Amino acid sequence: MTASQEAVELYTLTNANGMEARIMTYGGTVVSLKVPDRHGKFGDVVLGYETLDGYLKNSPYFGAIIGRYGNRIGKARFSLNGKEYTLPKNNGENTLHGGLKGFGTVVWKGKEVKSKDGIGLSLSYLSKDGEEGFPGNLTVTVVYTLTNNNELKIDYTATTDKATVVNLTNHSYFNLAGEGGILNHELIIDASRFTPVDSGLIPTGELRSVKGTPMDFTQATVIGARIDQKDEQLTAGRGYDHNWVLNNGTGRLALAARVYEPGSGRVMEVHTTEPGLQFYSGNFLDGSITGKGGQVYKQRYGLCLETQHFPDSPNKPAFPSTILKPGQRYKTTTIYKFSAK
Repeated sequence: MTASQEAVELYTLTNANGMEARIMTYGGTVVSLKVPDRHGKFGDVVLGYETLDGYLKNSPYFGAIIGRYGNRIGKARFSLNGKEYTLPKNNGENTLHGGLKGFGTVVWKGKEVKSKDGIGLSLSYLSKDGEEGFPGNLTVTVVYTLTNNNELKIDYTATTDKATVVNLTNHSYFNLAGEGGILNHELIIDASRFTPVDSGLIPTGELRSVKGTPMDFTQATVIGARIDQKDEQLTAGRGYDHNWVLNNGTGRLALAARVYEPGSGRVMEVHTTEPGLQFYSGNFLDGSITGKGGQVYKQRYGLCLETQHFPDSPNKPAFPSTILKPGQRYKTTTIYKFSAK
């Protein structure tokens, strides 16, 4: 039960290979994700809590659906059709991940669905006009499907009755070893540019080449190799907390990133229709959270690969638009695919 006495349901999805995803209706949160290593041994590769209570009291968005607007909106305001909208400031002067009561803290309505891809969970939520300052009644559906190809597929759709801005993502913290730090994970991001940020982590508007910078993951690179370099961008984010401009950018489903953990042999590929990817190296985890199995989550013990439109797009007309109008349908897909080598 939540503080307001809403019941929370927990769904378990399994596939033909024994892979298991557990998802709860509070926040549409991926609570656990069990995938095999190179020896066929299953391990949980997402950070989180054993009980609902942990998520209610103190969660840095573990596994949650993020909305109405994933990532940051600068100065907690934007203009649309000549009208200025003011949002709550919950990240310095800015709005982060939808505000004080984002989609990761509401109870979604869940139902089981079956498709040719596999067994799934459909979650729906009505975000009312004016919620957290955003215009329009936004009807949102997120479908999680666990396929027999060891993929967790996430389909996001939304419609509105008034022009608004939408940017939905999932905020799972991954650790392919199942425990410890993530600095030995090897990462590829299919992006030749990123969006540099100011000291408040708001994009400056520039699309900068990754070449010759610590942001270059065009070839497999160990995450810890350059994370502590003296670099203004790494200093701003205390490590990696940036949006990469994906080379695909066509709206078609394409490979955006690949992570490999040498100890377990686990590989995770991220495929998406989105133009951007936020790579966050868990810099603000600080050892104050004790999670599943009594694990203390220290700095850089989990990594996020959040598929998205770019941060602060409502205030950056040159960025791909996040505006959704009545009669239009917001639709994006992201797939996290697991294997081992």
